[in-house]
Amino acid sequence: MAAQTNAPIVIKKVKKVVAGGHHGGAWKVAYADFVTAMMAFFMLMWLLNATTEKQRKGLADYFAPTVPIIRVSGGGDGSFGGDSVFTEETLAQTGHGGLPRNPADSGGGTGSGSDGEKAGETAVLEEIESMMSGHSGESMVGDRAMRHIVTEVTDEGLVIELFDLDGEPLFGAGTATPEPVMSDLAGMMTRVFALVENQLALGGHVRSKPVVLVENDAWDLSAQRADMVRRLMETEGFSPQRVQRVTGHADRDPAARNPMAARNNRIKLILLRSDI
Repeated sequence: MAAQTNAPIVIKKVKKVVAGGHHGGAWKVAYADFVTAMMAFFMLMWLLNATTEKQRKGLADYFAPTVPIIRVSGGGDGSFGGDSVFTEETLAQTGHGGLPRNPADSGGGTGSGSDGEKAGETAVLEEIESMMSGHSGESMVGDRAMRHIVTEVTDEGLVIELFDLDGEPLFGAGTATPEPVMSDLAGMMTRVFALVENQLALGGHVRSKPVVLVENDAWDLSAQRADMVRRLMETEGFSPQRVQRVTGHADRDPAARNPMAARNNRIKLILLRSDI
C-alpha cells in the first residue's frame, strides 16, 4: 500500500483590477467650487468697473451682516422703492442704518440740496454780522453801542453777545432793570433781526459774587435779565412767535477768565438756523 501524504491544500485568490475604476468623485466637487469661485471673481471685477463709489457703498451696506437692514438702506417705502439696486439716487448714502426717519421725506437722496441751503443761510447770517459790525461799509449799530457787542457765526446760528463794560453796565447792579444803553441795544437788535425770519434764543449770564452767599440769586437774575431783553424787543415790534427759548445760565459759563469780571455779565442772542 502506498504511503499517503498530508500536503496542505493552497487556494490562491486572484484580485482583478479594472483600469479606470471609481475614484470617489471628489474632484468633481472641487472643480465645481473652483468654477463658482471664478464666476464670483469675474462678477466682482465687473461690478467694480461698472458701478460708482456710492453704489458700491450701498451694496456693501446691504450685504454687511452687522448693519441692520431697514428702510434707510433703500430709497423708498418698500424694497428699493420700486427702483433698481443700481439706481444711484436711492442707495444709502451714509451706511449707518437705524435712523428714525424715512429718507423718502428728506427731499433728496444726495443731501446736496440741504448743503446748499445751509451755505446760503450761512451767507445771510454773515451778511447780517457784517452789517452790525460795519464791515459792509454801513453799520446798523452806533459806535457807543458797538463796544458792548461781539458776534460769531456758528453751527447753531448767528451768536450775538451784549455785555457789560467797566463803568457801563447794561442793567442796574443786582437787578434786571435795564440801563438806557440796554434799551438802545434792544431796539437795534429788533431792527437787525427784522431782515430775516429766523427764530431767536436768548440766554442770560451773570458774573460770580466775591463771597459765598447763603441764597445765590444768580439763576433768577440771569433768567430775569434775559426775559427783560425779550420784553424790550417785543415792545420794539419783535414777533413773540419767533422766540424759541429764554434761559438763565447764572455764573456757570463765564466769558472771561476771572469769574468776577464785568465781561461775564452778558446777554446772548442767537439767530437760530432754520434746521435747529
